[in-house]
Amino acid sequence: MSNKQYFRALTIAGSDSSGGAGIQADLKTFAALGCYGMSVITALTAQNTSAVTAILEAPADFVAKQLDAVIGDIGVDAVKIGMLSSTDIIATVAERLRAHQVERIVLDPVMVSKSRDQLLRDDAIETLKNELLPLATIVTPNIPEAEVLTGRQITSVADMEDAARIVLDYGSTAVLLKGGHFSGADSNDCLLFHNNGEQHVYWLEGERIDTPNTHGTGCTLSSAIAAHLAKKNSILDAVKGAKRYISGAIRAGAEYQIGHGHGPVHHFYNLWE
Repeated sequence: MSNKQYFRALTIAGSDSSGGAGIQADLKTFAALGCYGMSVITALTAQNTSAVTAILEAPADFVAKQLDAVIGDIGVDAVKIGMLSSTDIIATVAERLRAHQVERIVLDPVMVSKSRDQLLRDDAIETLKNELLPLATIVTPNIPEAEVLTGRQITSVADMEDAARIVLDYGSTAVLLKGGHFSGADSNDCLLFHNNGEQHVYWLEGERIDTPNTHGTGCTLSSAIAAHLAKKNSILDAVKGAKRYISGAIRAGAEYQIGHGHGPVHHFYNLWE
């Protein structure tokens, strides 16, 4: 019997029927980066490149059963958490991750879709801050999400660092605050992390790519970080590798036409082209 082992990555998120974001984007990313992907589906969405037209939430106890079934049998090296939508699901996911003593958790605090549809209820935000952020190895908000988490407006690089510190105080090991919502030629991200009892700031520089095909970029980046963490990379190396991957996926996806709204990135650009 073979003793080879896969790198095991689990996504806990919503399904995107158009395939560009959510569970589908996460599984594509895991596969592209050499991981065995598994999923716990928290909600079904009727969704395309232009809008989310309906959401069907999974019962919290069924989310728990999926999570227990996967981790209890296969185990997991890293978990990525995306769309959770309700207080009950957030609390349930946090409780089961604590019970299974999962060590590497990437939390993408999904609140609003690319088409500006709200994906996280207002009453669930406090539960997210209290229950899940303290469990996270790294939290990956964009600027609008960080503004919700901190209650502050973010209009500058200094604001990004200040907001990252506030989010870090909720208990995670690291925060990656993404700068993609700023205008300008650059798309730089701020990584703040604990190391040997000290806080370190690391800026990841990126070139802004002019394309409407940005559906699922947040999901893809966070699942890429999880894939690298599953391979036991450090937080800094995982974020650097994920930034390289998402930049390549956006650049390659910009050449394609799919749908009538925000098209997807090209998850398999390094394999197909």
